Formats: sequence, C-alpha cells, structure tokens
Amino acid sequence: MRLLHTSDWHLGRYLQTVPLVEHQRDFLTWLGQLARERQVDAILISGDVYDRAIPSIDAVRLFQEGLVGLVEICPVVLISGNHDSPTRLGFGGPLLEAARVHLRSSVDDIDRPVELTNADRTVLVYGLPYLEPEVVRTALAAEKSHEAVLTAAMDRVRADLAARREAAGNEGLPAPHAVVMAHAFITGGTASDSERDVSVGGIADAPASVFNGVDYVALGHLHGPQQVGNAAGPLTRYSGSPLAYSFSEESHEKSVTLVEIDAHGGVSTEIVRTPVPRSLRTITGDLADLLTDVALTEAEDSWVRAVVTDPRRPENPMESLRARFPHAIELTWYPHVDGEPLPDVAARVDPASADPVEIVTSFIEHVTGQPPDGVEQALIHSSVERVRIAEAAQ
Repeated sequence: MRLLHTSDWHLGRYLQTVPLVEHQRDFLTWLGQLARERQVDAILISGDVYDRAIPSIDAVRLFQEGLVGLVEICPVVLISGNHDSPTRLGFGGPLLEAARVHLRSSVDDIDRPVELTNADRTVLVYGLPYLEPEVVRTALAAEKSHEAVLTAAMDRVRADLAARREAAGNEGLPAPHAVVMAHAFITGGTASDSERDVSVGGIADAPASVFNGVDYVALGHLHGPQQVGNAAGPLTRYSGSPLAYSFSEESHEKSVTLVEIDAHGGVSTEIVRTPVPRSLRTITGDLADLLTDVALTEAEDSWVRAVVTDPRRPENPMESLRARFPHAIELTWYPHVDGEPLPDVAARVDPASADPVEIVTSFIEHVTGQPPDGVEQALIHSSVERVRIAEAAQ
C-alpha cells in the first residue's frame, strides 16, 4: 500500500504582503502529477488545509480545484487542523464520501476509519482532527490537556482496530494494518514561528506514545518535515508544509512523504522535495554594505528579509534595498554601535513571531513602566485562551 502524506497547505496565506495562491496552485498541480506517477493508493492531508477559519474566496476555489484533480487519481483523506473551521471544512462530508473525499473533522468520526484495500492487505486510516481540549474533553470524557484528549481519542481507535482485527481473524483473513492521521504538537518536534500556539495551561505537546498500536502516524501542524517518537512506537512523522510561510522556515527543505506499508506491516518512507517558487534569505548589515556586497548577489532573486544595523535609521531603506533586491519584503532596523546592539533593542518583542501573551505583556510594561502583576497575567492568559477556543469551535 502506497500513501502520499502531506499537510499544512494554509491555502490563502500570504508571505508578509506577497500572495501565495499561485504558488499553492502550482504545488497542487505538482502533487497530482506525483500521485499519478507514483501510483499512490491514497493521499493523506493532515490538517490546516486553509490558513483561516473563514477562508477567502480564492482559497476555497483553489481547494475545490485541487480536490477535483486529486480524486481523479485516488481517494483523498483529510482532517481539520487548528487553522481550519471543522464545521466549514466538514460541510458536505457524507456527500463527498461518494466522490472519494473522506473528511474527518468531528469527534464522532474518530473511530470511523477509511478502508483502503489492494491485493496485499487492507489498511485502515483513522482521522483525528485537531482536538482543542476545552471543546472536546466532555465528548471524550477526558481531562483538559492535549495528552488526555489524544489518549482518549486513541483509546477509541485502538478499540475499533482490535474489533476489526478480531473479526478478520475469525474469518480467516489477514489482520488489517492501521494508519492514524493527527494534527497536534508531539513532544520532540521542532516548531517554527509560523505555527499558531495551541498551548493549554502552558502545555502544548503530547508524547508520541499516545499513538502506540498502529503502524504509521501521519502528523500535521509543525511546518518543518521531521520524524518524532522512538523506535519502540509506530513510525511517526510530520510531512511539513509544502511552502515556507515565514522566515523562520528559511532553512527548511520542504517536502511530502511517500509511505509504503508492506503485507507484513513493515513501513518505509521516501521524502520527495516540493517545488521551491523562490528561496528565502535573511541579510544583515549596514545598508551601504548590503547594497554593495558582491557575496549577496545570489540573494537578488530571493524573498529577502533585511536586518539593517546602521546606528541611525537610514532614509527610505526599503526603497534603496528594492533597487538591488526587488523581492525584499521585510525590513527590521536593529541598530548597532561598534558591532554591538543598543541596550534597549535586545528587549524588543517581534509581533510577527511572538505569541499573543508575550505581545500583550510587553505592551502593558511599555505603557505602565512595570510588568503585569499576577492578576493581570491571569487575565491576559484567560483572554487569549478564550479567543483561541472560540476559533477552534467555529
């Protein structure tokens, strides 16, 4: 059985001010070609199909176009991520099943696998959408933590899998293999600035051991392709996002994962690099040096983030930079004197990468001259969490 694992498309997302919809369309075209060439049995999309709970019209159209092309090749299984609205993404799910699009965006569907069968064996694909603990803990009879709700969800999966394996044995058939798709932050994963915080009480992650009992775990959420867990458990992997969505992903080698499951349950993976529309490059130095340094010639066709270190802010720095680097899209003034940053600069919060609690805390300290007290910190945390939970419940 050959599966193609991908995730975190974030359709509709911008890179700073640069719309990426055409590059995302190119990726979906490439993905279909790869699926056809490699004769995959199913495509697994592990959440964050959209970048926003209420996606743009262009993003919805692109998703529709992409699905139409992919289901002509093979079945598609997808789950909702923390950026998706499970209600909106899951709309029409039963109807789409007939078109080989299998949506899993509800707790009710956790133990309802998609059954894939070929000449070798049956593989059951279970879809665990992003499980916001405050929203799903009652339905799962679990405590308020990511580990608790994932464990409860996997208990349902393991119970269903055990029943199906027993039934197959009673009929003299080979026991089915199992794949779990999940959108979560698993312990040991390396995050980037692009992923939205999913912490609850300061604990955002869950151990890979919650997935024990299956053959492969197709993860979404973290944008860097990586394997997590250990040899004692199932092969557990993040496919990563197909495109870079912030400069924190500058060093990522974007990819999708081809997964092979043999008749004995052995799992192997192949990493296939995705097309790179334009590389990302951070350049740092005084403006005059950035405009003349021949070593930066290769950055002239990249999306550029410039960190300008002049002691005094230069006049029209972005205009000057774009004369040499036409795709410069981010500029930070980080003043240095004699090669050292000014004392107050190191303490600044970058709103592009900081979490909301850090931003609010920094603002209060800036306005009042002192950090928030215990009561204020509690209010900040509860307010941010209420917003996040409300988004997850849409």
